[in-house]
Amino acid sequence: MSNNSNKVLVPEAKEALNKFKMEAASEVGVNLKEGYNGDLTSKQAGSVGGQMVKKMIESYEQGMK
Repeated sequence: MSNNSNKVLVPEAKEALNKFKMEAASEVGVNLKEGYNGDLTSKQAGSVGGQMVKKMIESYEQGMK
């Protein structure tokens, strides 16, 4: 049984998530292109993901105030 963890649960959010990813990549100095970015190093990909998580936590904390 296949479980696709990359499935977008809310299709309308896909564009917003891509924009968010591009912004996070820009903030950490990683040049992403539209579409496939499999040529990134693990360090680059990790820094983009880490920046996205950091921004999500900051947003959540601001909402708690």
